[in-house]
Amino acid sequence: MNRIVIVLLLILTVCSPLAALATQDEQDVSIADVLGVIGEDDTLDATVPESEATVVVDPAAPVYELDGSIMLKLTFTGDFTIGDNLQSSGKSIFERELEKQKGDLNFPFRNYKEILENDDLTVLNFEGTLTTAGRNRSKLNNQFLFRADPSYVAMLPANGVECVSLENNHVLDMGEDGLAETKQTLTDAGVMYYTESEPLIFTLKGVKMGMLAYQTFDQYDRLFTKVPEDVKALKEEGCELVVVSFHWGAELDYYPNANQQKMGKMTIDAGADLVVGHHSHRINPIELYNGKYIVYSLGNFSFAGNNKPNDMSTFVFQIKFRVKDGVAKDEGFIIIPSRISSNTAYNDFIPTPYGKQENIDSVLNVLKRNGQKLENPVAEYPIAWPDET
Repeated sequence: MNRIVIVLLLILTVCSPLAALATQDEQDVSIADVLGVIGEDDTLDATVPESEATVVVDPAAPVYELDGSIMLKLTFTGDFTIGDNLQSSGKSIFERELEKQKGDLNFPFRNYKEILENDDLTVLNFEGTLTTAGRNRSKLNNQFLFRADPSYVAMLPANGVECVSLENNHVLDMGEDGLAETKQTLTDAGVMYYTESEPLIFTLKGVKMGMLAYQTFDQYDRLFTKVPEDVKALKEEGCELVVVSFHWGAELDYYPNANQQKMGKMTIDAGADLVVGHHSHRINPIELYNGKYIVYSLGNFSFAGNNKPNDMSTFVFQIKFRVKDGVAKDEGFIIIPSRISSNTAYNDFIPTPYGKQENIDSVLNVLKRNGQKLENPVAEYPIAWPDET
């Protein structure tokens, strides 16, 4: 009798739908399988072991909030320079540090990887080249000519960097051939780039984005006309969110000059949703103009051009946009006050968020003090999202 009961219990257990779901959950079955939404023409590759199956997320696929809007979290950093300065003799300071780090190519992102992976898009100013080409003959008198081995590109996608600006005064350090190889190297690695002649248009979580980049050196008279036209053209193409990057200003300046401020405002007036800048190797204040932000300079991020700059402070800018019915509305920003090195004694090219309040306050005070030179400086510089405090 007891044997019969045991057999019946076993049969009921095996046939029970609840038991089946529990067994499938242990095997990482997708919610689509459980709800039965696999189409008639869809098939599962039974030859692939479940332990090796991966889920590929399409970054262009819409992701809606409850109100039908789409929320984007974007991260922007300053100058990123790796590899060699071919104008210096001997092994470069970057290569020497790479040896100290036991050849770990990802070492510059050690203290930022988690931050950059916890967003929808990370953009940095790639100031240098990824090429084997030789020096640009027209720049042989320059103090700095930057070149990194193309294999070094792997550190970008491996650490959450999806996009770079290639409009700066070092992209031609190895000539046109070097720039062409740099672009191809980035493309092959799955990293997007944008320049003045190559605007970037792509879809992110269902939002059509447009990105433009410019160098302004001796170019303002031309750009005062061209930039607004380019912004309007992207809007006419249906871009719901437009970001414009400028490589501008003078090195070591802590606040923008009159031309920068004029250019930034004209760009916003033309329809851009955000302006970000770099080149001065110093942090600059942020302006709120007609409801949009102009981030005049993000300073350095990981910068292999100097083994100990006299100012190693910087910040990373993050902003959230809510996009609905083709209109992008900012949902606030934060900055991450940081040092460009994890080591206070010298620059090890590992940007590191500040932990001590006195260091954080130093960055905030510099930004607020220099913000007094702007017409519309932001009142505060939040350092944490409200839902993360």
